[in-house]
Amino acid sequence: MLAWPIFIEVLLQTLLGTVDTVMVSRISDDAVAVVGLSGQLFAALTTLFMTISGGAGILIAQKLGAKRGEDARTIAIMSLTVSGVIGLAISALLYAQAENLAGMLGISDELLPLWNVYVSYFGGGMVLTALIAALSTAIRNTGNTRTPMYIGIAMNVVHIVLNYVLIFGMFGFPEWGLFGVTVSGNVSRLIAVLLLFYVFVYSFNRKIGFRDLLVFKPKLFKEVLHIGWPLGVNMSGWVFSQLAIYAFIAMLGAAELATKTYMNTLESFCFMLGYAISLAVQIQVAHLFGAGKTREAYVGAYRALGIGLGLAMLNALLLLAMGRYLLGLFSQNEEILALGTSLLALNLLLQPGKVLNMSLNNALNAVGDTRYTMVTALFSLSLVATAGSYWLGIHAGWGLAGIYCCMIADEWVRGILVLRRWKGQKYLRKAEAESRVSDSRRMATETGLSL
Repeated sequence: MLAWPIFIEVLLQTLLGTVDTVMVSRISDDAVAVVGLSGQLFAALTTLFMTISGGAGILIAQKLGAKRGEDARTIAIMSLTVSGVIGLAISALLYAQAENLAGMLGISDELLPLWNVYVSYFGGGMVLTALIAALSTAIRNTGNTRTPMYIGIAMNVVHIVLNYVLIFGMFGFPEWGLFGVTVSGNVSRLIAVLLLFYVFVYSFNRKIGFRDLLVFKPKLFKEVLHIGWPLGVNMSGWVFSQLAIYAFIAMLGAAELATKTYMNTLESFCFMLGYAISLAVQIQVAHLFGAGKTREAYVGAYRALGIGLGLAMLNALLLLAMGRYLLGLFSQNEEILALGTSLLALNLLLQPGKVLNMSLNNALNAVGDTRYTMVTALFSLSLVATAGSYWLGIHAGWGLAGIYCCMIADEWVRGILVLRRWKGQKYLRKAEAESRVSDSRRMATETGLSL
């Protein structure tokens, strides 16, 4: 019940994202390369506010499971305001420093004009992304996964329609190319923020008013940071690893960079249902953990893992069968088609590791074991994914295939480590022990009162 709306939202976002990529590819392969590389930069910066909204989401679910709705409401409000402030700072940085960031990332002169346009204007609207993340995460963790689905679909449909109009200059509008993509993105995100905020206001027992947005309780915010900062470090490690890997791919050439961007779009179809299930199980496990139902939480994670693995493998096989045709929707460059097709078989090894890692990472995060997932991620991402990609892909000359091999190894290393941790049940057993102590104290108190 929690997973299917998330799946529909992710499916349609992926389909519309594919259409978006096809539209951008009609501008040029260079435009696709810029969108792909800048997307990694944006993802790196979004970890700053995802730290807050991610930790808040888990705590909202736990507090609601424990029947502490007022605390959940306060946490949601603080997540929104703090994420908004961080988002404003990121927007200002991207708008003012696009060219300096290009120099840091080694962007070639041929890509620089497109980079400056996209990063300045689309990146300048990142505050909207921050607000969307905080609002949708809070709403989902109340158990309402359908409304963010509807709003997410609407946002992407608006984005695609405006892309069509503004990229190609339809219906009398100017032909803005990549600048049109930035306008389309900002308008669609603004609409989503307004709709999500309206739903957010009525998502808890008491309506949220504008004065409530000034509420700040340090004790509860400390709980958010306690869970959230390892999530942020974990996410930052992954994103900066991807950013470094993209920089290595850029060393190989523009064709390899465009191929990786196209492959990211195709691969997303493989694990989106597994992702939806793992996100749903994080919500469910957090609710059950907060309510003291640790056995149900333990079994639920394995159920999600089994379903996710089966569906991801089925999708990977379909992609292998249809991959060259699908790649042909994006580009007719024979070098890109050959590179992409050669990676589709490796995708059969990549996806099961991703689902294993994703599902049990989310389960561990839901019970508060975020430091372990942080440590394992930093270890594997730095040594296996990043250093390995440079050594095998650049130094040893394996190119894009070598980089993919290291990405596969990273997913499996992290997946096996979190599987062992979940089987150990450290936080679940700790919660059971605390519950027994609490019950004993309550019984002793009640016995004393009756005597």
